Amino acid sequence: MSDSGDEQLPPAARSELEQLRQRVNVLESTQPAGKPRHHPFRSLGSVLLILLAAALSLLSVVAVWANSIVQDTDRYVATVGPLASDPDVQKAVTNRVTDAVLAQIDVNALVKQLKDAASQQGVPPGAAQLLGNLSGPIENGLKQLVGSVVERTVSSSAFQTVWVEANRRAHTAMVKALTGQADSTVKLVNNQVVIDLGPIVADVKTRLVDAGFAPAARIPAVHTQFVVFASKDIGKIRTLVRVLQILGGWLPFVALLIAAAGVYVAFNRRHALIGVALAVFVAMLILGIGLTVARDVYLNHLPPGASQAAAGSVYDALVRFLRAGARALAAVALFTAIGAFLAGPSRIGVLTRTGCRRSIGALRDVSTSAGLRLGAVGRFVHRFKHWIGAAILIIAGIVLFTWSYPTTAVVVWTAVITLVGFAIREFLDPGEPSAPPPATGPPGGTGPPSGTAAR
Repeated sequence: MSDSGDEQLPPAARSELEQLRQRVNVLESTQPAGKPRHHPFRSLGSVLLILLAAALSLLSVVAVWANSIVQDTDRYVATVGPLASDPDVQKAVTNRVTDAVLAQIDVNALVKQLKDAASQQGVPPGAAQLLGNLSGPIENGLKQLVGSVVERTVSSSAFQTVWVEANRRAHTAMVKALTGQADSTVKLVNNQVVIDLGPIVADVKTRLVDAGFAPAARIPAVHTQFVVFASKDIGKIRTLVRVLQILGGWLPFVALLIAAAGVYVAFNRRHALIGVALAVFVAMLILGIGLTVARDVYLNHLPPGASQAAAGSVYDALVRFLRAGARALAAVALFTAIGAFLAGPSRIGVLTRTGCRRSIGALRDVSTSAGLRLGAVGRFVHRFKHWIGAAILIIAGIVLFTWSYPTTAVVVWTAVITLVGFAIREFLDPGEPSAPPPATGPPGGTGPPSGTAAR
């Protein structure tokens, strides 16, 4: 027996105890004499870089959204396309087109023609005079007729197709309007971005004629307008859109580099990483609140006669992908903060990691007892375990950073796949190989086992 009594332990426990002793010796030899003194300017610099990265992350989301709206036609069509089936927009378009059509129909002239026709047919003068008092009912009936025809036109699938294709063709003109240029289809009029509804009026005219309302054939070409966006500060918005369009491709990279610098200069980089993640998460909350407040401000400053319901639907459609991007980045930040916290020495983190390792280890033991042999794969995973973990995180980051328009679902699934990757890595890691059992003397021998000191 040795003085330490290690030989009473199983070989695997002896090997693990020896490793622990070696690690303690290394830690004791590298332990600094005193507690390091934190430099205040370094900590302040880390905090400032983190706050700057959070602010730039907010601007990055807005810049990417603005850049996509300006440069990506498919993205723009996907943004405004659903408006064709929005009830509030359909109602606003119906009212606008109905008023434009009725403005071209002279009800008094129709009543006069009716009286003249009645007189020619020998109707008594009293009855003819009675027809002259029907201008109000005729006007109401005509309004119902035109309104029903327009409503059927606007709510039809054909109108949705025309709406999508018209917006696709008008995308370039919309870009010109937002950048201060003019166009015949989408243009800037009195601080408003408007779309000409003349083709819809022409379609309604044809439908009225087909329905038997012959006077509709005399309706001239009408160019009525539907307001997509209106603001007194449209000039400032044009400038902002142009700036964000220029910065859209570079701002995310700049924000990421500044965040990495903030983590690098910090004394406790894990805490700094948690701080960056939480700061970005708060920035996305501020962006979401700002979009809600901006919606109310925008609706309160609409020009007279504009439909607030339709304007709200248009606003929601235009910022839908902006909100989705903010939610996605908030989810990334939240998962990053949780992961950095669980990787630390906190009791919750230690219990979580220990529980996962034991569960995966138990599954691995069951599999090996059933005949699974990890062999060279297990040795490779054990040797490069940390590098494999870093590669998994890098791949997840590249997927999220290069995804065209990541959503919250993309972030969640990326996080799930990342966790699965770490679980597979842990499963394939067999741990340190067990030490061979100590050699014993020949049967009946009286000598002590090899490597021990006899008393």
